[in-house]
Amino acid sequence: MQDTSESRRELRDSVAEHRDPAHDIDPLFVNRWSPRAMTGDSLDEEEYLPLFEAARWAPSAYNNQHWRFLIADREDDEWETFTDLLLGGNEEWATDAAVLAVIVSKTTFDHNGEPAPVHSFDTGAAWENLALEGARRGLAVHGMAGFDYERAADELDVPEEYAVEAMVAIGERAPPETLPEELQDREQPSDRKPLEEIVHRGGFE
Repeated sequence: MQDTSESRRELRDSVAEHRDPAHDIDPLFVNRWSPRAMTGDSLDEEEYLPLFEAARWAPSAYNNQHWRFLIADREDDEWETFTDLLLGGNEEWATDAAVLAVIVSKTTFDHNGEPAPVHSFDTGAAWENLALEGARRGLAVHGMAGFDYERAADELDVPEEYAVEAMVAIGERAPPETLPEELQDREQPSDRKPLEEIVHRGGFE
């Protein structure tokens, strides 16, 4: 595996060309983006489980911790089950990941069985923790909606009270040239909308 400090330097340098925050924030937030190019190499558990440890500490209503991560790495017998779920061109690059995860969330509260309106919101917080820890470690972490949600629920035995939210690919970063040609130009950090488009004082408009 590439030296972590070297990976972080390369990540910062590549991001700086495309992103300029309007306010003083920790560089980790800007350095996180969603690379697709991965080496196809395996990762040891001690290299990827810390990402899920970071997710574990996300905030949640009533401390319900709605998130669950169904994972397979390249050494698992279930790896092909996970790769077969990929759709929308994701199968062209995400099969080079070291780990694939399907994120699901519990739609009810543990303490009373009532619907939990923030289950997706809280699970998104856990996903962000995971993504930030991956960025801190110089790994490629890419969230996806392009997979078969129904088959994921069925083939991964997701209980009825859980909702399938997203899929994630995690791996060692590779050069953009390893991607299919049509994806190479997209292998760079994207910008964000300005604050005035997303922050509305006193009401929506």
